[in-house]
Amino acid sequence: MKASVFATRNHKEIVRDPLTLLFGMGLPMLLMWLFSVMQKNMPFALYEISNLTPGVIVFSFSFLTLLSGMLLGKDKSSSFLMRIFASPMSASDYILGYVLPLLPIALLQIIFCLFAAIFLGLSLNISVLLMVGVLIVISLLYIGFGLLLGTIFTDKQVGGIFAIFVNLSTWFSGTWFEPDMIGGTFQSITQFLPFVHAVNAARAVLSGAYSDVFVPLSIVLGYTVFIFMIAILLFQRKIRGQSQNLTSFSKCHL
Repeated sequence: MKASVFATRNHKEIVRDPLTLLFGMGLPMLLMWLFSVMQKNMPFALYEISNLTPGVIVFSFSFLTLLSGMLLGKDKSSSFLMRIFASPMSASDYILGYVLPLLPIALLQIIFCLFAAIFLGLSLNISVLLMVGVLIVISLLYIGFGLLLGTIFTDKQVGGIFAIFVNLSTWFSGTWFEPDMIGGTFQSITQFLPFVHAVNAARAVLSGAYSDVFVPLSIVLGYTVFIFMIAILLFQRKIRGQSQNLTSFSKCHL
């Protein structure tokens, strides 16, 4: 209940920045159209719509990282969090309050990209619907990264780090090219990070190869749980620090 009330407030804050929301939905659709046009002149199938769609949708989740990171970073930089730290909410309640309003945005990103993909030739079937469920799970990974960045950095710093993050997640996701095309250390790093596994899980379920979904999705879930645990622990430390500061301040003025 406490988290849902906090989530309602965060939803209002998010929709106050419609430009970022529109950019986070419009740019992936534009990229999908652009690369599908390029596919017509290419001898390999990387940019065929069935391969392209999962990768572009996962790429679109990078904007969830930006939204969640900037929202939390902005709250942390202002006096807002200091005031609500006095409430009985736990660190998990705070984190959940940031996550809940972002899940509908993730769903909208998926729907918008799927409409564009269907227009470009993607067949609508049961695998597409199953992929939506897998993608919602994957979106939590990107939301978690944003919350971790927002817990550590200010909103202005998150904006700068986002440029690094989006390049990192894009180049190591296998969306635009297969990692084995480069091989070596690059491929090893790609396999260590969760981004390529997120794309592979979505591609596997869309292609109907359901048995190939579990390993990459398990890796993504493992990263997601780990990142959220760190974010919650850091948030708990921040709550304790603020509580101690408030106690010291009160004692000094008694």
